[in-house]
Amino acid sequence: MQNKLTKISTEKLKIFIHEKKGFVLDVRSVDAYNGWKMQNEMRGGHIKGAKSLPAKWGNYIDWIEIVRSKGILPEHEIVLYGYESEETEKVAGLFTRAGYQKIKIYTHFVDEWTTDINLQMDFLPRYKNLVHAGWINKIVSGNTPLEIKGKKVVICHSHYRNREAYLSGHIPGAIDMDTLTLEAPETWNRRSPEDLKTALLQHGITADTTVILYGKFIFPNNDDDFPGSAAGDIGAIRSAFIMLYAGVKDVRVLNGGFQSWQDAGFEIKTDDVPKTPSNEFGITIPAKPELAVDISEAKELLASDKGELVSVRSWPEFIGEVSGYNYIEKKGRIPGAIFGNCGSDAYHMENYRNVDHTTREFHEIAGIWNEAGITPDKHLAFYCGTGWRGSEAFFNAWLMGWPRVSVFDGGWFEWSIDPKNPYETGIPENDKIEVLN
Repeated sequence: MQNKLTKISTEKLKIFIHEKKGFVLDVRSVDAYNGWKMQNEMRGGHIKGAKSLPAKWGNYIDWIEIVRSKGILPEHEIVLYGYESEETEKVAGLFTRAGYQKIKIYTHFVDEWTTDINLQMDFLPRYKNLVHAGWINKIVSGNTPLEIKGKKVVICHSHYRNREAYLSGHIPGAIDMDTLTLEAPETWNRRSPEDLKTALLQHGITADTTVILYGKFIFPNNDDDFPGSAAGDIGAIRSAFIMLYAGVKDVRVLNGGFQSWQDAGFEIKTDDVPKTPSNEFGITIPAKPELAVDISEAKELLASDKGELVSVRSWPEFIGEVSGYNYIEKKGRIPGAIFGNCGSDAYHMENYRNVDHTTREFHEIAGIWNEAGITPDKHLAFYCGTGWRGSEAFFNAWLMGWPRVSVFDGGWFEWSIDPKNPYETGIPENDKIEVLN
């Protein structure tokens, strides 16, 4: 394989990128792509303009569909790079067998590209808040990373009414946290400041605690009374949003959730880890009230040319074919909201995720949003039915460092129960929209 592949030099790669001859693909993990230095390289992140295509994905049967979904076709010129030549060549072999002929590999990413500050790199601005399994394993193994040395760390396995998801297998030392402790089922909004303080302290969390959240994806059954119990991976990010709102200063989420821990082959425990309560939170809750938007502010955004409400729901929900939930009767959407397309239904986020449940390449998310008019110069309030999917979209924008992002906490649930609020059904074109009051 090695003798048949053409290698490209740093100088020629610079020309390739400048002349936009084709695609540069990063075959390392999504975490390395985002900014984590997995091989002690001089600079973290990826070659500016490169797309993420981890070698790990080559194990999936629909690998070629992933490639095509990124717009990479056989007629394109492709340069692959990573940490190890063997891994890069393996991916090159997959391309060759799929009929791609214009393949080159670049083998000097670590020793030449990352060491030359004149060569452009890019990274997810808040990548440290989206951690990888190896980083958590250091903590579990007693080798706490320097950046959090001396801090209290709480690892939370997030779930909704599903302790069995926790007891059937969790990260060693992790406590369980039911999302019901942070949001009220009457409205599905975040709980009151006093209730949040009580819940966080019961879990040993203060403003200065490093909190690491993750959940477990289980294929949901929409006929269950509580299908959200299968979406612990989204619930973890919902909890992260509420903790940020409350004022926890260092909130981190495991990229890919429990699936990433399993894929890494790290130890799994089934014990019920006791919680160690704390006495004082340290600051007044909410410390970041601007992260949450309620219904009056949502209406102001709809009337403003400086903000947008973004509906992170499925297409059938958006056009009013289904409500999306067994406890929401009314079907439709908020007039003026932009479609932020979560994926298939209320318990999936496929359009924001990779095949291994890790967060989708941030350039792709930003590109899709830009086409819809969702841009960082506006105040963006993301919402869904009851806040989970909206929180995940918010978290993506927050990770990208977008300056004014919030969650419209009440979402469709709160909007739809007030008969005075207008709503729409149908395909959102002027001659096809039905406005209902």
